Amino acid sequence: MPPVRCLGTGAGGLGTVLRSAWQAGPWHLAVMCVVALVSGLVPAAIAWLTLLLVDGLVAGEEAPRLVIAAAGLATASVAAATLPHLSQYVEAEFGRRCTRLLTDRLYEKVNGFSGLARFEDPQMLDRIELAGQATTRSVGPVATGVVAIARDVTTVVTVLATLAVLAPVMAVVVLVAAVPILYAQVALSRDETRAMEEITSTGRRQFFYSSLISEADAAMEVRLLGTGPFLKRRMLAELSAVHASQRGVDRRQLRVQTLLSLLGGVVAGGGLVWAVHAAGTGRISVGAVPAFIAAVTGAQSALFGLVFAVSRTYQGLLLFGHLRAVTDLPDDLAAPITSAQLPRLRRGIEFHDVWFRYDPDHPWVLRGVNLRIPAGRSLAVVGLNGAGKSTLIKLLCRLYDPDHGAITWDGVDIRTVPASELRQRIGVVFQDFVRYDMTAAENVGLGDLRRVDDRAAIRWAAARAGVDNKLRSLPRDYDTPLTRTFFSASDTPERGVLLSGGQWQRVAVARALMRANADLMILDEPSSGLDAEAEHQVHHDLRGLRAGRTNLLVSHRLSTVREADLIVILADGRIVEQGTHAELMAYGGRYSHLFSLQARGYDIGGDPAAMDRRSVGLP
Repeated sequence: MPPVRCLGTGAGGLGTVLRSAWQAGPWHLAVMCVVALVSGLVPAAIAWLTLLLVDGLVAGEEAPRLVIAAAGLATASVAAATLPHLSQYVEAEFGRRCTRLLTDRLYEKVNGFSGLARFEDPQMLDRIELAGQATTRSVGPVATGVVAIARDVTTVVTVLATLAVLAPVMAVVVLVAAVPILYAQVALSRDETRAMEEITSTGRRQFFYSSLISEADAAMEVRLLGTGPFLKRRMLAELSAVHASQRGVDRRQLRVQTLLSLLGGVVAGGGLVWAVHAAGTGRISVGAVPAFIAAVTGAQSALFGLVFAVSRTYQGLLLFGHLRAVTDLPDDLAAPITSAQLPRLRRGIEFHDVWFRYDPDHPWVLRGVNLRIPAGRSLAVVGLNGAGKSTLIKLLCRLYDPDHGAITWDGVDIRTVPASELRQRIGVVFQDFVRYDMTAAENVGLGDLRRVDDRAAIRWAAARAGVDNKLRSLPRDYDTPLTRTFFSASDTPERGVLLSGGQWQRVAVARALMRANADLMILDEPSSGLDAEAEHQVHHDLRGLRAGRTNLLVSHRLSTVREADLIVILADGRIVEQGTHAELMAYGGRYSHLFSLQARGYDIGGDPAAMDRRSVGLP
C-alpha cells in the first residue's frame, strides 16, 4: 500500500494556522512577538555598543560617556541572556494551548464520523495518526517559527547593516553563504516529513505486535501458544524498518549540516583574519574588531536561526496538511436533505430489497434482503458465520447505509433521520462488547450518558442483568475500577478487580438495559460468555424486561431463539427461510437441520466428552 502523502498547504494554509494560533493563545502570541522584536535588535545593539566602548577607551574619552556605553552594553547583555528563557516559557505554554485546541478539533471530527467506513480504511487510519502528530507539531511550531523568522530577519537586517558599515564585502559574503543553508534545510525538512509519512503504517504494526506481547487481553493465549518470541521478532522487524528510514534521514542531515557548518566556520574564520589585518593596517579602528566579530557571530547565528525557523515552519505546514485533510472530511454517512422525525415504533421496521457490500471490489454481503420486524415482537436471526447477520445489525444501527434499497422505521427511511437520534432509540449488546478500564458504575452507566451518574438506574440495570450482587461485593462497591491498568505504586491491588468473561457479559447486558425505554433492543450473542444456567437466567430476565417491546436477537445457539415470534435464516446474504420454531421444524429445511445437530449434542447418554459439548453452538 502506498504511503499517505501530505496534501500540502500554501498561503491559505498559513493563514488558517495563524488564525488557529491566535484562537489558542492571543496574549501568549502577543508576548512572543514583543520578545522577538526586542531580541532581534539586541545583537546589533551589542555590536555598536562594543564599538563605542572600545574606541572610547582607546581614545581616552570621559568616564561618564564610557559608563553610559558600558551600562547600555550590560543591559543588552542581560537582555540577551534572559529573553530566551522568557521566550522558552511562553512558547511552551503557547504550544500546550495549541495542542489542546487542535486535539479537540481532531477528535471532535473523528467522533463526528457517524459510520464505520473511515475506521476500516488503512490509509485513513494512517492519515489520522499523522493528524495526531500534527496536533503537537503544526500550529504551535508554525506560529513560533513565524515569530522566530520575524526576530531573525530583524537581527539579520540590523546586523548586516552594521557589517555593511564596517566591511561591506563581508556583509555580502555572509548573506550569500546563507542561501545554500536555507535550501538544504528546507530539503531536509521535506525528507523528514516524507519519512514520517512512509513509516506510519509500519509504526502502527509495531505497536500492534508490542501490545499483543504486553497487554493483558492477549497475555494468556500468547503464553499458552508460546507465540511471544514470534511476536517479538515481528515487532523488532517493524522497529528495524522504522529505524532504517530514520537512519537514512539522520545520515543525510549529518552530511549536509557538517558541510554547512564548515562553510559557516570558513566564513567566520576568514572574516576574523580580515578584521585583524585591517585593524593592523589602520583601515578600521581597534574597537571595530570586537564589533565586527560580534556582528559576524550575530549575523550567522541569526541566519542559522532563520533557516531553522523556516524549515520548522515548512514542516509544520506539511503536517498541518494531514490535520486539515481529516478535519475537512465530510461525514462518511450522507446527511439527510430534509430531517424527518422518528416516531415511536408502532408498526415495525422493514428492509426493502437491501443490498450491501463493504467495498466496490468486494462481493455482496447482503443480496436483496426483504424483512419485517413487527413492533412489539421478537425476531431471531440465525445463520452460519459470514451469512450477513452482523452486517444486518450494522445497517439497522446506521453504521453503514445500504448500497441499494432502504430500511424504514414505521415508514420513515432511517437515512432521513440523524444517526445519533436513531441510536438513542436502540439498545444493543454486541458480541464483541467493550470492556472499559473504568469503574463498575461507569461501565454500566455509559449505556445512557443522560443517566451516567444515576446510581439507582445503574443498580436497576445491573440487577436485571444478574450482576448487581457481584458489583456490590467488590472492595469499593460500584466505585471499584474493573481494571488494574492505571494505578501507581501507592495504590493497593485490591482497588482494581478483574471480572470473569461471564461477569463481563452481564455488565454489557446491564449497559444495554440502561436504555430500558428504547424502542428496539438488539442482542448479538448476548450470552456467548455464560454457562448454561446463567444463559437461561439472562434470557429469562430479558424476556421479562422486553415483553411487549421490539427485539432483534442474533445467536448461534438455537435453543435461545426458539421462543422468538419469528425466526429468519440467513445464508449467503439472502433470507432462505423464515417462520416460527414449530413451522421451521415442520418444514424440515436448513433450520431444522441445524437445530437437530445442536440438540443431538445434549443427548449425551453419560458420555463425558459429549457433556463438554453442551455449551458449544454449531459443531
